[in-house]
Amino acid sequence: MKKSRHQKIKELVEEYEIETQEELADRLKEAGYAVTQATVSRDIRELKLSKISTGSGKQKYTILIHNDHYLSDKYIRVLKDGFVSMDRAQNILVVKTVSGMAMAVAAAIDAMKLKEIVGSIAGDDTIMMAVRSTEDTEIVMNKIQSVLEE
Repeated sequence: MKKSRHQKIKELVEEYEIETQEELADRLKEAGYAVTQATVSRDIRELKLSKISTGSGKQKYTILIHNDHYLSDKYIRVLKDGFVSMDRAQNILVVKTVSGMAMAVAAAIDAMKLKEIVGSIAGDDTIMMAVRSTEDTEIVMNKIQSVLEE
């Protein structure tokens, strides 16, 4: 039951902009899951959901990693050690890295399995990522920033 509920939570946070635990609990109940506030709170912690800005002044829950394997410590360390800055031009995200680290940082970002990223190209100290939309670019930036702040 728990595995099924966790899968449903993943689907819900991908499909809807869920801002609160109460809203998540309501959506789960609509889907046929009998949950309490404590259960939802525990599920959020176990799934390592994070809140990110939607760009419209609101926040929503998101999953940084979309599979059952969380971003390894190695990738987190590479991302933190190699990252310098990021900026966007509409739906193109440009990440600057320490010289020689672009491929490693790109691999760390790829390991995040962000559905918003179509593809990326890494040079010596720059990564260019094609993102699905300008809104998704903001989401990707927030997810990367969340990992950097861990």
